[in-house]
Amino acid sequence: MGREERCGLLAVAEPEELRELADACLADGAPVTVVLAPEVGTVSTQVREPVARERFLLGDVLACRAEVEVGGHRGWAMRLGDDRAAALAAAVLDAEVAGGRPKASEVDELCLRVARRKAEREEREWAELAPTVVEFEELT
Repeated sequence: MGREERCGLLAVAEPEELRELADACLADGAPVTVVLAPEVGTVSTQVREPVARERFLLGDVLACRAEVEVGGHRGWAMRLGDDRAAALAAAVLDAEVAGGRPKASEVDELCLRVARRKAEREEREWAELAPTVVEFEELT
């Protein structure tokens, strides 16, 4: 799994599971430096209109980002909302994998669980929407 995908999954993981695993990662006493303290701000959200496929600005959303260095390896995270602790924990987990540290495989396992939950949630949403789909016949 690449860093972009990992960071995307950590961005939607449950805050408690992030904090628990980050605490376990830091339990070995590795030196930790907060490069960028958790910072809350807004991020412009752009979407693509599905028919004309044109991009437009949907609006600004609240987000929190953080950057750390654990054992000499940098980690970064951005999550929607203002949960500073969760953003900091996600950055620690990113650094854990970036450095190939002892709990890197547990971070990967967490990401796989989050990916499965995300896919299941999307499948449920589509199943709820399926009865509302209107199919048109094409006349020739």
